[in-house]
Amino acid sequence: MRVLMVLTYYYPHWTGLTTHPQWVAENLVRRGHRVTVLTSRFRPDLPLWDRHNGVDIVRLPTIGRLSRGVLMPSFPMAVLRLAREHDVVQINTPMLEAPLVVWLAGRVGRKTLVSHHGDLVMPAGLFNQFVEVTVTALMRQALRWAPAISSYSRDYAENSDFLRPFLDKITCIYPPIQIPEPDPEQALAWRRELGLEGQRVVGFAGRWVEEKGFDFLLQAIPRVVEEMPGTRFAFAGERNVVYEKFYERCRPLVEQNEQHLVFMGLLTDRKKLASFYRMCDVFALPSRTDCFAMVQVEAMLCGTPVVATDIPGARVAVRETGMGLLVRPQDPDALAEGLLEVLKAPEHYRRTPEEIRRVFSVERTISQYEELLQRLAVAAGSAT
Repeated sequence: MRVLMVLTYYYPHWTGLTTHPQWVAENLVRRGHRVTVLTSRFRPDLPLWDRHNGVDIVRLPTIGRLSRGVLMPSFPMAVLRLAREHDVVQINTPMLEAPLVVWLAGRVGRKTLVSHHGDLVMPAGLFNQFVEVTVTALMRQALRWAPAISSYSRDYAENSDFLRPFLDKITCIYPPIQIPEPDPEQALAWRRELGLEGQRVVGFAGRWVEEKGFDFLLQAIPRVVEEMPGTRFAFAGERNVVYEKFYERCRPLVEQNEQHLVFMGLLTDRKKLASFYRMCDVFALPSRTDCFAMVQVEAMLCGTPVVATDIPGARVAVRETGMGLLVRPQDPDALAEGLLEVLKAPEHYRRTPEEIRRVFSVERTISQYEELLQRLAVAAGSAT
């Protein structure tokens, strides 16, 4: 099977929206399929054509940025050319160009799977809200035209105003979550190096954007350290996100809690990331909205229980595994209470990596994508 994947950012860009398609692509290649990724050349030093772990990467030049998206003048012709050369097309949304891809693929007789990685939620502001409304409307048109849609969970799909009208053509597939086995000695050494030895550590990670709710965690810190003095909060990820200045809005809270915070930076080395999870006693996911958040399952696989907000999509991992607690969303007091409860008795919430993998199996996930894509490819072949 020849699969064309289309998304705005791909390797070496590093977010959940890019790692998910990357792992799907590389695992499909491992099973003998040919996968080409059409994406943006988001950095001028990147080659226009590349191959990484068996996946062909076509990067298109950009002439500017539109909020979280980019402008690629050669995009329509590239889609037409590559769609002809492949059996099936997969779009990863949110993506401004989604309806154009579905329409162009249809013009050359190819079926499209829209893999949805979360509704577009922009911060306050007239321009941001204009972008959210416009891009959401365009993506909704893509869902109308596409013969198949995938979502991370039924919980998210049924509670999403964006996805709910299309439930009859949605297949729910858990993301393929891969993390190396952590090295306990390395995690202990890192604790010593950072001056965290003998202290409780709450981890959190991701892009510092409003939807992740890190401001609620910052507001919860005083309550936690009052009851458990010496608790530290370690963050792994980017603070200064190009398209959103939420960290600047949080700066007063950051400065207020400065003595309790440790900033690790963006950890692109998966072994280091596994050590980060392992050195934490609990992982916090205080999101306002979240389709799933793969970081929480990564933490679980490294032996760290999770405290997450009880919102559609984000709550699935804790519900399915029992490895953590769910708390009221946008409530710093509830978040603090949940963190304290897990910190006091972490062994009550721990599960083995084998138990977690039984729920979140990479092989099962790839088989589900493989079956869905093959069904679309066969349908296109029958139609032509």
